[in-house]
Amino acid sequence: MNDQVIDPVGADADCPACGPSGEMRVALPSADAVTTLAEAREAIDGLDAALATLLEHRTAVAAVVQRLKPVGGFAGRDPERERRIVEAMAARAPSLGPERLAPIVNAIIEAGLDAAESGR
Repeated sequence: MNDQVIDPVGADADCPACGPSGEMRVALPSADAVTTLAEAREAIDGLDAALATLLEHRTAVAAVVQRLKPVGGFAGRDPERERRIVEAMAARAPSLGPERLAPIVNAIIEAGLDAAESGR
């Protein structure tokens, strides 16, 4: 298993995976290293915590983008940029590919826009 720093700043005080410097580490096990249901669920829980942290940070940065863009919100979406985001993610997650990642990215973008518009 390799550890990867996910959140080098601003970690949650109640975060069991957070170190003393506030960084969050999540185990990135290979599928071959997981041999029991308990191990698989523990790995998924760690990955889900990291995803939630990353999504929270992404939403905060996307809110800044909305404030800086001349046309914000849903009207200011850039389909070409979104396509490039999907392609870049697909390069890192080839087993998902752009077809599976596109609806995920769309949902993330829409949730972030909704949060920005509602002030959260």
